[in-house]
Amino acid sequence: MSQLANANLIYVKGSKILIKDNPLFDEFWVRDLIANDPSILGLGELILKDKERMQPKAGRLDLLFEDADNNKRYEVELMLGKIDESHIIRAIEYWDIEQNRYRDYDHCAVIVAEDITSRFLNVISLLNGAIPIIALQLNAIQIGNTLTLNFTKVLDEASLGTDEEDNEKGEPVDRSYWEDKSSLTSMKLVDQCYEILKEIDQNLTLKYNVYYIGLTQNNRANNFVAFIPMRRFLRVHIRSSDLEVLKSKFNNSNIDVLGIDRQRAVLRLNIDEGMFEGNREVIKSVFADAYREYVR
Repeated sequence: MSQLANANLIYVKGSKILIKDNPLFDEFWVRDLIANDPSILGLGELILKDKERMQPKAGRLDLLFEDADNNKRYEVELMLGKIDESHIIRAIEYWDIEQNRYRDYDHCAVIVAEDITSRFLNVISLLNGAIPIIALQLNAIQIGNTLTLNFTKVLDEASLGTDEEDNEKGEPVDRSYWEDKSSLTSMKLVDQCYEILKEIDQNLTLKYNVYYIGLTQNNRANNFVAFIPMRRFLRVHIRSSDLEVLKSKFNNSNIDVLGIDRQRAVLRLNIDEGMFEGNREVIKSVFADAYREYVR
């Protein structure tokens, strides 16, 4: 007997409908469903921060969510029916406003539409090299008198560059760019971390990219450690093939470990001014581990 039969489940064919063409539903109905249960988006454990959020001279952002564990915010724009240029522009504009106002968070634009054509998917994919964007296709399935919504990720956020995948397409930046964008305090933490890295390998140098500060070795990118200076602290990404072991090394420290990104094999943590000196040895230890694993 099959597993389905044991569970008293039966197959029922559903019918896909367009919410845009159904007078019983509208965008506000979809918005409120997502606001009440953000897990249906499939983006993790999110907290609703705001809906219909006013943007200076730019309209209203449909939904703003926060992933507290990873210190990240998602700017979500909804559109029923077929995606169009204005939807993409609004999503990017709202993302830009929010990421400039709240620089202590990572930000990602999320575009949700019922019909994401290949033409616009190609456009969004090109933008994703410079702007973190996720595209979700909304599918409404009717089964009898019930309706379910399914959100399919058709474009994922581009990952942080590693090795040869450096930020070559982005506009070249220098140290002053990051000093303006973050703070002198967080840039001092970058320098302190770099001093540790130089103790491990004198050939390592910092490379200032638009969205992070990476590393090069003998003029070749190798971001086994990368830095994202914020206003009040420094975010550090450390690569490892054994993230749980890496994370355990911070058990006896007061460093704020944000979480693990298994897809990218990265541990994320925050370091502020008061954490560095007392944790210098553990920081050096994990940097050295990542160096031995990823530097060829």
